Amino acid sequence: MEITTELKRTALSHIHEGLGAKMVPFAGYLMPVQYSGVNDEHLTVRSNVGMFDVSHMGEFIVRGPGALDLIQHITTNDASKLTTGKVQYSCMPNGKGGIVDDLLVYNMQHGDDKHYVLVVNASNLQKDWAWIQKNNSFDAKLENISDHMSLLAVQGPKALDTLKGFFMEDIGAMPYYTAMYADMKGVGLVLISTTGYTGAGGYEVYVPNPNVEKAWHAIMEAGKQHGIKPAGLAARDTLRLEMGFCLYGNDIDDTTSPIEAGLGWITKFTKDFIDAPVFKEQKEKGPARKLVAFELVERGIPRHDHPVLDEQGTVVGKVTSGTMSPSLQKPIGMAYVPSSMAVEGTPIRVDIRGKAVKGVVVKAPFLPKP
Repeated sequence: MEITTELKRTALSHIHEGLGAKMVPFAGYLMPVQYSGVNDEHLTVRSNVGMFDVSHMGEFIVRGPGALDLIQHITTNDASKLTTGKVQYSCMPNGKGGIVDDLLVYNMQHGDDKHYVLVVNASNLQKDWAWIQKNNSFDAKLENISDHMSLLAVQGPKALDTLKGFFMEDIGAMPYYTAMYADMKGVGLVLISTTGYTGAGGYEVYVPNPNVEKAWHAIMEAGKQHGIKPAGLAARDTLRLEMGFCLYGNDIDDTTSPIEAGLGWITKFTKDFIDAPVFKEQKEKGPARKLVAFELVERGIPRHDHPVLDEQGTVVGKVTSGTMSPSLQKPIGMAYVPSSMAVEGTPIRVDIRGKAVKGVVVKAPFLPKP
């Protein structure tokens, strides 16, 4: 007997359908994968401004005297360094040398309410929630607000011009990876942060579900003069890949460590956390394999799980993410290879439908940071 699970819809699904978006199942949701086309949306975000509905992401609130102790225990980065209004990229080890999920940690305060906001991947939401609860021996108070919050990512060099008229506060003065609660004109209280997954600059705006439709229409109207377009998950993927950002389920998962994945910079051994001894030993000895960026120098598009070969034709790894870069007009990707091959300029081959296509290891990101 076939078992079907009904897909969730975001509060804006009807708007995406009305705009003619191609809707696909993703992480249990029906999500817009593209509107005007991947390349058009991608280049719009790089040059002007685009808006993504990423309301499928999960949000957990952590409060109480044990909040920081819990976060320090379950994440690799050092959350004690977070002052109020600061945001941190981190990951949660799984106790077996792998990664439960990567996430953002926000240190926030609204009135007298001091708390942390953890933003997790939609595909891991239930797994993450169970993992955090299981490891909460610190009497922290946990609240899952995922079903009540929407998230709009307004990304690109014209994002500030699009959004600044909605806020009394000078959001242009917000440093990278900071956040604040603010009243958005015509919408109400939102959490706005200078974060994103595109490398194009911009903001992410967390809006309670009842108010997000107003926010969407207001931002689209304000962005008209700046060439704003709605953007889907496909452009989000090509944008993040050009910046060398990891995608959970592709580049990192329960079998990869942050040291292998080039995330040593978010793995701080100045504190104790799950799997710290394992990762410390791996960092000191050097991992057997590493995640690298590469470009193909022959025609072909690398895709997830394509075998990676050395010059002798031996399979040495596999592609984790790959695409034809809309910005560079060349095939790019990421792959795990033996550490001996994780050197810039190392020649590789990618097996694309039986053909060994020549490539070379390059330094990430593929595009300069803005």
